[in-house]
Amino acid sequence: MRVCGVEINSNDVNVCLLSLAEEIFELPDFRARRLTLKDVNSTQELRYFQQTFAKLMQDYKVEHVVIRQRPMKGKFAGGAVGFKLEAAIELIPDLNVTIMSTTEIKESLKRNPIQIEYADTELKAFQEVAFNTAYAYLMKDKYGSAD
Repeated sequence: MRVCGVEINSNDVNVCLLSLAEEIFELPDFRARRLTLKDVNSTQELRYFQQTFAKLMQDYKVEHVVIRQRPMKGKFAGGAVGFKLEAAIELIPDLNVTIMSTTEIKESLKRNPIQIEYADTELKAFQEVAFNTAYAYLMKDKYGSAD
């Protein structure tokens, strides 16, 4: 299965492509590490962002997109622009999208720790949350939850 982990941070979307086949993880080459909504007040820019994201998922044959959930209120609440980007991704036709809570991610990582040092992945530091999200989803999908 090929998944794209997504972390939304302000008007940036950090992405990481991860695949799992026959018990082997792979970080395929991916032409994007971050997508940015340049003008947050422009409908055209939002549509362009959505089309760019959809094309990226189509080109790399991504089967599932997993977005790290952000709190709606409190000290670490996500901003309006982030929720706008999240909705734009969720509304892409024929794209399977799951929102995964930080609690689910932490539980999955605790049950199935990552077997490689993050520095050895050759990913950028800002992609770590997206990577963890994709990995946690694959492990949850494969091994289920501890409930």
